[in-house]
Amino acid sequence: MLKINKGDTVKVVAGKDRGKEGVVEKVLGDAKVLLPNLNLYKKHVKAATAPDKKGGIYDIPRPVPLANVILVCPHCKKTTRVGFKLVQGRQKRVGVRKNEISFKGKIRESSQVTTQR
Repeated sequence: MLKINKGDTVKVVAGKDRGKEGVVEKVLGDAKVLLPNLNLYKKHVKAATAPDKKGGIYDIPRPVPLANVILVCPHCKKTTRVGFKLVQGRQKRVGVRKNEISFKGKIRESSQVTTQR
């Protein structure tokens, strides 16, 4: 289970886009996330022989390493680290700052949480 999933709001903490926030579009297997309109690079494309393929210089988003982003808590809108706790025998993500669990956008207090030891 990854600490950052598709659809999470994250903040870039290192790199040329430091301080900007974005929603995770895709999580790549090699510990990277794709954020739309962040970490943009120029790609030079040569025109193809087909008439509908145009050449030019395009901006494309490149993946950002997971170490360079931090999760933004959906409840308090502050950055937080992510931990894991057992809830009813299943492992769930927990924000370290507020100790709350996010279930598909809904937030529940940690009174229902049992700690795994």
